[in-house]
Amino acid sequence: MAAAEAEMAAREEPPGERPGERPGERPGERPGEAAGEAAGAGPGPEQQPAAMAEPGAGPGPARPELCFEEEEVQHEEELLRNPFSVRGWLRYAQARQRGPRPRLNQIYERALRELPGSYKLWYQYLRQRRAQVKGRCPSDPAFEEANAVHERALVFMHKMPRIWLDYCQFLAEQGRVTRTRRTFDRALRALPITQHRRLWPPYLSFVRRHPLPETAVRVFRRFLKLCPEEAEQYVAYLRSVGRLDEAAQVLARLVNDERFVSRQGKSNYQLWQELCELLSQHPDRVRSLDAGGIIRGGLTRFTDQRGRLWGALADCYVRCGHLEKARDVYEEAVQTVMTVRDFTQVFDSYARFEESVIAALLDTQAQLGRGQDEEVELELRLARFERLMGRRPLLLNSVLLRQNPHNVHEWHKRVALHRGQPDKIIQTFTEAVRTVDPQRATGRPHELWVAFARFYEDNGQLDDARSILSRATRVRFRRVEDLAAIWCEFGELELRHHRHQEALSVLRKATALPARRAEFFDSSEPVQNRLYKSLRVWAMLADLEESLGTFQSTRAVYERILDLRIATPQIVINYALLLEEHGRFEDSFKAYERGIALFRWPHVGDLWLTYLSKFVSRYGGRKLERARDLFEQALDGCPPQHAKTIFLLYARLEERFGLARRAMAVYERGTRAVPPEQQRDMFHIYIRRAAELFGVTHTRPIYQRAIEVLGDDAARELCLRFADMECKLGEVDRARAIYTYCSQICDPRITGSFWQTWKEFEIRHGNEDTIREMLRIKRSVQATYNTQVNFMASQMLKVSGSATGTVSDLAPGQSGLDEMKLLEQRAEALAAEAQRDTPRPAQQVLFVRAEAPVGAEPPLSLQGNPEEIELDEEGEEPDEVQLEQRQVPSSVFGGLKDD
Repeated sequence: MAAAEAEMAAREEPPGERPGERPGERPGERPGEAAGEAAGAGPGPEQQPAAMAEPGAGPGPARPELCFEEEEVQHEEELLRNPFSVRGWLRYAQARQRGPRPRLNQIYERALRELPGSYKLWYQYLRQRRAQVKGRCPSDPAFEEANAVHERALVFMHKMPRIWLDYCQFLAEQGRVTRTRRTFDRALRALPITQHRRLWPPYLSFVRRHPLPETAVRVFRRFLKLCPEEAEQYVAYLRSVGRLDEAAQVLARLVNDERFVSRQGKSNYQLWQELCELLSQHPDRVRSLDAGGIIRGGLTRFTDQRGRLWGALADCYVRCGHLEKARDVYEEAVQTVMTVRDFTQVFDSYARFEESVIAALLDTQAQLGRGQDEEVELELRLARFERLMGRRPLLLNSVLLRQNPHNVHEWHKRVALHRGQPDKIIQTFTEAVRTVDPQRATGRPHELWVAFARFYEDNGQLDDARSILSRATRVRFRRVEDLAAIWCEFGELELRHHRHQEALSVLRKATALPARRAEFFDSSEPVQNRLYKSLRVWAMLADLEESLGTFQSTRAVYERILDLRIATPQIVINYALLLEEHGRFEDSFKAYERGIALFRWPHVGDLWLTYLSKFVSRYGGRKLERARDLFEQALDGCPPQHAKTIFLLYARLEERFGLARRAMAVYERGTRAVPPEQQRDMFHIYIRRAAELFGVTHTRPIYQRAIEVLGDDAARELCLRFADMECKLGEVDRARAIYTYCSQICDPRITGSFWQTWKEFEIRHGNEDTIREMLRIKRSVQATYNTQVNFMASQMLKVSGSATGTVSDLAPGQSGLDEMKLLEQRAEALAAEAQRDTPRPAQQVLFVRAEAPVGAEPPLSLQGNPEEIELDEEGEEPDEVQLEQRQVPSSVFGGLKDD
């Protein structure tokens, strides 16, 4: 029975009932026995079914004073046949819904007398009784009668949560606080634990509506035993009623519970932030927790929010009135924060705190007057505030150094902040060189040592500066360049104070061979073992030896550099120039050769050019074969982009001291060896030198080869120059042949200047036939360019107004083969048109007449220049030529055989 009732309670709909059997009654059991059991499980003995008939409810159906209306007769007859039909009773009640209320209540009472375990009947009846008292005064006796009906219903329906919820809500609307609370408690005891979640929301809403914090707190505590995940509601209520101490305790438990999942989607940090805010803003009302310890625990737990937590801790002390403790907290914060954001938050809070203290002190003095002690205190606080604002750059620098103590730039900034304070500067430099690890440094760590030494040098303490640099030479830097910079600075220190021999000894010591040699790029070895291959130190030593030492010592330094194979082309050139200044020309040439052996192209290019120039200027034509060997050696393996200068020097050597024929051969080799972008200039030089040495006529094969080798643009230019040269020589036919050859690479649409030049040439030197031939060639070339598919397609599309279309736009709807066919037809039409435009000679060749026939001379007024050539306008057709017409034989066309 209990299991069935629990299942019915879990459902919202009324339970189903079988006909012929009363609800809630076991088979073979009388209604009275079932009612007795239900009453025994109900709230108490005062709610027995014997009291079911309430006063004024009307007598039962057997009483003689009852009279029924016509529409009730059929319902009564139906109920006489089947008095246990819930549907029949509900239809009967529905039919009398608009009748008198006592009559309706009597129907429900009769129904429940027959079916006391029907949930549908009880639910409808209770709803009717609540609706009947709606709008009345809560002191009306009808409310008490309705409450009694609810109590009777709960005797049978005590497992139905809907009945309990409606009853509790009904009581709450009546304003019966204690009775409502007790009814909620009875419901929680009567219903199974699985149904409690339906009762707690209205129960909590009820207790929150009334100013009974102690009762509400006790209810919430009971609720949290069932639903601990709803603790945030409890915290919100505690804060709303001012019980902050208990709210802080609950929040602390939530923060420490790693399994807690917020229903509101808050993270553990957000809960912690609420706790810190509660502790810092109300330290006087939260006494059960150690606010300082909790917030400091958050500093180690939430490292990305230290600025806010430090501010909360200081605010806690400020609200408690402990101003000095708050100042100590701020000082500790600015000395320990690790990020600029946290520092900005803490420093701004610190500054506002000092300003608020000063403002409060000024207000107090304005009200109470100023005494000597108050003046001193005010001056003290103002001095503190000014000192705080002045320390801001230094504190910010400390934050950056705590982030990365190996940042060299920040250490330099810190030294600059202590300008004018020698003690602080020395202390900062000492701390910097002790803290910065050269292997992990950001920046150039040797600059700290150099700046430290220069500080002592600027203050006249040279011995201290030397000792610092001497210590720096023993530091294991990450790169050899850092150690080399230390030694060079050491040498420059001695030079600045005119201690030249000491500077030489310092650099000689730096370049001395170590006990254990190592490769320059071997990072596993300390830099002290790799310094002997540092070019920077050797170059400075070479400069000092050249300025202060002897020729032999300087030469030994350069030789040592070459032996170590660390020289650069500039070092080799400097060595060679040194030898040349002392008259050791052959030794300088040997230095060049040693340097050339060290490098490859393109780095060896400067050495070769300097070597060849010096050798030629030294010996001229006295050692011509040796010079030729040097040039051939330089050209062997020379990249094309670097060969032009060497070929020009070589050719110049042959022109001055050798044979012109060999010079021309060098120029010829140069035109083949240089890259294509330099061939044009090389051919121009070749042609100019050939004309100067052998005459203009010897440039013809050069022009011909250049035109064959060069690209279209360069070849077009050379053709014009070639034709102009032939014109100057009087070779008109040659010039015309050159123009004809060049016309094949000159599109009339692009190279109009070429055709204009040819036209001017024909006007000066040609006749009518040559003009016609030029025009024919022009149209032929234009047709040739037009037959190119891509060019022709673009031109046709441009004419049709579809510049962005494709070939298919010429003939829409056709396939790719049709497009190609259309282009071929167009090309054939253009070729045929060009062939038709070709002029055909008449019976006799027309030349320019030198004189007119006798007797046919026109009048002087009509005479013109007899040598004038009549030219058509460009683009116009020449005069028509009379052609003889003949009939084509029919055999040409063919035909069918006659019948």
